[in-house]
This record gives sequence, C-alpha cells and structure tokens, in this order.
Amino acid sequence: MTASFLQVLIFFIIGITVIVILTAKYRVHAFFALMIACFIVGLGIQMPVADIVTTAKDGFGSIMKSLGFIIVLGTTLGVLLQHTGSTNVIAAFIAKKTGPRYAALAMSITGFIAGLPVFCDSGYMVLNGLNMQMAKRTSTPVIIMSVSLATGLFAVHCLIPPHPGAAAAAATVGVDFGKLILTGIIIAIPAMLAGHWWAVYAGKKVPLIIQQGENSEEFLINPPSLFMAILPVIVPIVFIAIKSFLTIEKGTNFFLINLFSALGDPVIALSVGVVLAFAGGHSWTRTIISRLLGEAAEKAGGILVIIGAGGAFGAILSAAKIGQHFSESVSLGSMGLLFPFLITAILKTAQGSSTVAIITAASIVQPLLPALGLNTPNGELLCVLSMGAGSMFLSHANDAYFWVIAKFS
Repeated sequence: MTASFLQVLIFFIIGITVIVILTAKYRVHAFFALMIACFIVGLGIQMPVADIVTTAKDGFGSIMKSLGFIIVLGTTLGVLLQHTGSTNVIAAFIAKKTGPRYAALAMSITGFIAGLPVFCDSGYMVLNGLNMQMAKRTSTPVIIMSVSLATGLFAVHCLIPPHPGAAAAAATVGVDFGKLILTGIIIAIPAMLAGHWWAVYAGKKVPLIIQQGENSEEFLINPPSLFMAILPVIVPIVFIAIKSFLTIEKGTNFFLINLFSALGDPVIALSVGVVLAFAGGHSWTRTIISRLLGEAAEKAGGILVIIGAGGAFGAILSAAKIGQHFSESVSLGSMGLLFPFLITAILKTAQGSSTVAIITAASIVQPLLPALGLNTPNGELLCVLSMGAGSMFLSHANDAYFWVIAKFS
C-alpha cells in the first residue's frame, strides 16, 4: 500500500462526502454510511479487501470493548429515571426554588441536571409537560421556555459521558472519563447559560402565545423523594470523578483506594446508578422491568452500531496514515483546537446528528493530534471538548432534535 498524500486526501474527502450525502439526503442509517465509507477509502488507497475487512473489524471491536457496557448501562439509567419520574421531581424542585421570575432559568438548570444521564431528545419529551405548564403559569413565551430547556439538555449531551458522542470521542482519543466529566460540566455551564440568555433576548420579540400543556403534577401517583430522584445521577459521577484523581500506591489507605478505584470504573459506577434508580421506583413487576430493560437494550443497540462503525472508519483512516500525511504536508499546529471544532461543526451542520459528527470527527482528528500540538493529556481532553462544542454548532431541519423541540412545543 503506497498511496500518495494526494490520493489519500482525495479518497478521504470522498468518504466524508459519501457519509454526509447518504445520511442527510438519502436517510441511510449511519452504520451503513460509515461502513461504505470504510470501503471507499480503503479501496481508494489500495488496501486489499481482506485487509479492509480485518481492519474495520478490529476498529469495531476495539470501540465496543471500551464503550459497549457503558452505553447500555447509561441508556438503562436514563430509561429508569424517566419511568420513575425522577426527572420530573428534580424539575419541580428547581422550579419551586427559582420562582416564576426565573422560570426559564429553572428549565435550563432542569435540563442540565436531568440531561446528565438522559439523552436530550427523550429528556425533552419527558420534561415538555412541565415546561408547558410553567410557561402557562408564569405567562412566559413558550419559545423562551423551550429553547432554555433544550439548550440545557443539549449542553451536557454533547460534552459529557456516558452520552455516546462524548464517550466515543474519549475512547478514540484516549481521555480519562472522570476528568472529561468534571471538565465537561464546567464547560457545559456557560453553554447552558448562553442558550438561556439568547432565548430570553430573542424570545422577547415573539408574541406571547399561551398553550395548553399536560399537568405535570399528575404525572405520577407515587413520585420518589428528591433525594432518591437525584441520587442515581450524582453517585456515579462522584465515583468516576474520585477514581480520576486517585493514585494507587501501597500505604495506609490502600484498601480504600482500591475500593474507590473499583467503584469509579464507569461500568461499576453506572451499575450502581441503575440499582439506585430501581430503589426510587414503586410497584415493580416482572412485566414492567422486562419492558424497560428491553427498551433500554434496543435503544442502546442502535447507538452502539453507529459507534462501532465509527471505530471501524477510524481504523481505516489510521491504516491510511492520514495523520502522518497531514503532518508532513500541511501546517496544522497553528490551528490547534480550532481544527477539531471546525471539522465537527461542518459534519454536524451537513448531516444533522451530533453523535455521528463527533464520532466521525474523532476518527479524523486522533491521528492528527501530534500535528495539532494536542498530543498531551490536557491537549487530548480539550480536543474532545472542542469536538463536543462543534457538535452543538448548528441545529436545523436535518437534525431530529430540532424537530422534537419544534413539534412538542
């Protein structure tokens, strides 16, 4: 395989274009679009078909090893919190504390907290009833309330594991999950506030239209307490964060360090969250448990095949030595964090999915880290956050989340 830089670049661009056209125009599932791109790039750089298949399988398996359990457990946690009404309990508490004057800010904060374990689209559907009710009670334009809620959910969805885009990018680039969660929360707060402030500023120009919403207070007969509602969200984050800053050395507290190191593994931490979520519910039956776990597994499966295909595409790009070609032919060092941001923003704008955008961008950027001057632990961490920010760049008619917000509001 002796492909020139020009040959690699041409087929790299063709592969990305095919992904965008197939997913955005023809609505082909991202898994198949990414796998087709694997063969286009592989054949274009003169890889034997057998090598393309082997490389793609290795990339698929590697990313599954890193993320398979995490995505399934994170999805399960989100489904259980929705079913038990924990998200509504958290939302009602925040709304009560902020009062009518800050109703829109309350929805932003609610989206931020509820969005830590819950995907943004399903989280919006669950909280929409409360959102409409608060808009009616406080005479706040629905557009201000809806955009505030949506951006609160979106900020954490794009920046923080176990959400699939951030988790996949972290696994591809090699970033510690705990440090990404803590730093991602810090970055997501101003992102949430920016969305809220823009909603308030732009929404003032929109006439007030009062819409009828479902009565969120009647959503549950036996809702969990606030403590039990928020515990499954906070405990996994605390465990993962503690592990990130532990150094395992023999000493006085060796047992405790090993204990927290085990609990801080994302798989164990999320498993604890799932158990705590079950504790917050009432009247569990075999039928309900079977339905919820089946729903979570099916939802996670759809995400995992996309992430796996992204890993396969990344392995093909790695085999093409695209990073080496770029570093030898193009001066990327001056771009730094702007490069991963722009790549992800372009992909997001073109094909609509934040998850597909950040997974694809991570595959492109990972071999370019040395050329970008980002091949340090902090550089890799900031690179993942930059891609997460790029995946929030623009949400328009080709984005499913755009239509969830528009239709439900």
